[in-house]
Amino acid sequence: MTKTVKVDVLARVEGEGGLKVTIRDGVVRSAELNIFEPPRFFEAFLRGRDFSEAPDIVARICGICPVAYQMSAVHALENIHGVTLSPQLRALRRLLYCGEWIESHVLHIYMLHAPDFLGYAGGVEMARDHGDLVRQGLQLKKVGNEILNFLGGREIHPINVRVGGFHRAPRKKEFAPLAERLKWARDAALATVHWAGTLEFPERERDYTFVALRHDQEYPFNEGRIVSNRGLDISADDYDKHFEEIHVPQSTALHSRFRDTGAAYLVGPLARYSLNFDRLSPLAQEAARAAGLERTCRNPYRSIIVRAVETLYAVDEALRVIEAYEEPDRSFVAIEPRKGEGCAATEAPRGLLYHRYRLEKDGTIAEAQIVPPTSQNQASVEEDLVEFIGGFLDLPEEALRHRCEQTVRNYDPCISCATHFLRLDIDRG
Repeated sequence: MTKTVKVDVLARVEGEGGLKVTIRDGVVRSAELNIFEPPRFFEAFLRGRDFSEAPDIVARICGICPVAYQMSAVHALENIHGVTLSPQLRALRRLLYCGEWIESHVLHIYMLHAPDFLGYAGGVEMARDHGDLVRQGLQLKKVGNEILNFLGGREIHPINVRVGGFHRAPRKKEFAPLAERLKWARDAALATVHWAGTLEFPERERDYTFVALRHDQEYPFNEGRIVSNRGLDISADDYDKHFEEIHVPQSTALHSRFRDTGAAYLVGPLARYSLNFDRLSPLAQEAARAAGLERTCRNPYRSIIVRAVETLYAVDEALRVIEAYEEPDRSFVAIEPRKGEGCAATEAPRGLLYHRYRLEKDGTIAEAQIVPPTSQNQASVEEDLVEFIGGFLDLPEEALRHRCEQTVRNYDPCISCATHFLRLDIDRG
């Protein structure tokens, strides 16, 4: 007998997508994450524009993680021009990324993922019975937004980022109100980790190939080498030598795989955490252990705990940056356009984000490539469904459908980010 579990429109994800799982004779034979959101062609929009416009253009790719797109863009463009930022400006970028991690992770934890564990259709329904929990989440998310507003100029699509630094760097005394809010946020983030650790999780694990940045001294945000738990250790310059994007019929987003083997891989919180546990702050490490996590986590349903740990780390790191901050002499490094090609990878909340740009002599963008984390994770999502759903086939139809959706939501997929490009092949033979 053949059975199909079909979800026409996935709920509690960013963007439009569906899901189809085919079961034959009690075995899951295939799973397809159908992304049908129209392609948005951001790479094409960038061609012909001045390189200085890139941070403001790519920020519009996502309203939840605009900083990630700005940071990958400015790092790639600065690599073309041989620019090195002062320690003060580098620290400010790290602080800005902290804000994005806080607001993005908290949104997913409390409003998109928690309903799966507590048995609600969504965050609004959950709030009727768990008002204090939801209020805590909203206030914690607000602190992340306040960082973006303070340092980026506004909460959504920040406008203070530029190639070479910032349009304006804040005075040290201006940080005082934000620091007080972050002290409350640290306690709230710690409570979030403890709460997430009390949830009930399906006991499902896979032997993932984790891929993430790793830095010599820090938990990765903006910088580091691309590494895996299978021995990969490359610079962003070599990304295209090891990874490729392919078009699949069911998706307007490309799938990323290893170029030599065609194998899927996992980016995002589980990968970052498992490859960089030793780079977390002592507070975050202790909270992770108390919540039941080991140094490596291979259960995607426990990703809600890992996101909470990363939220705690981001709050802790934001306070550290503010305490150590010294005002820079200038808020940016002046740049003269030059011809060249450069790339960079940073860690968006959902995982590795790669940008590559080729510039003409006058600074015009001739070519752009953007590989978002959701594109890189799509194949892994489908493999999770094939691997895990077979263990839930005794559930009633609606419960099985919900479990399929939850398996996708483990990844916090940003479908809108992923549909930036579509390769069209026409066969008239």
